[in-house]
Amino acid sequence: MKKYIAEFIGTLVLVTLGCGTAMLVGCDAAAGSGYLLTALAFGLVIVGMAYCVGNISGCHINPAVSLGVLLSKGMSVKDFIGYVVSQCLGALAGAGLLSAIFGLGNVTDMTGGLGSNGLAGVNGSAVAGLLVEIVLTFIFVLTILGVTSKKAGHGSFGGLVIGLTLTLVHILGIGLTGTSVNPARSFGPAVVAAISGNAAPIACLWVFIVGPLVGAALAAVTYKALEK
Repeated sequence: MKKYIAEFIGTLVLVTLGCGTAMLVGCDAAAGSGYLLTALAFGLVIVGMAYCVGNISGCHINPAVSLGVLLSKGMSVKDFIGYVVSQCLGALAGAGLLSAIFGLGNVTDMTGGLGSNGLAGVNGSAVAGLLVEIVLTFIFVLTILGVTSKKAGHGSFGGLVIGLTLTLVHILGIGLTGTSVNPARSFGPAVVAAISGNAAPIACLWVFIVGPLVGAALAAVTYKALEK
């Protein structure tokens, strides 16, 4: 149960600080600073949480990462289900917290949807969005599997490498899909936005569930083949 609580807390923090930063500063690539601040916010949360709850749950805080670990035989199916449920609940809680903060404080949400993902950057193309999410998640999860491998020997630097990699994939992906690479991170804001009356994010939510999961599965298969 402690592992599940850790995953709940980690995902709540990721959505609150990552999506919250996007809501506050915007994610317009032309503006530059808000774009990079959002990328850094997501990456730095991973660094912080890796050293905070990593020793408890491994700090997946992402169903795609958990799927990659499951397929690499690093966790049981029971734990995988528990992790995913905890991550989705944490994302919902984080999005709910943001909705309350921005609503009560009368603060403008620069993303228009609680930092949820969308397809505007790929002209509404679900196929392009899927491709972006598959590729970015593949890179992210492949890095995680390599860094956390017993053969790697990265020790205490693993969390930093993973956080910087998440920042990197955000730098490319924000202008295209908002960068998910994490079904829970997309699920929470989309659902809470829909409850608040904005149904647009939930209409394309499937892209940000299917894409990251496919990317993670491909990463697990690829890493297993390379590691032999």
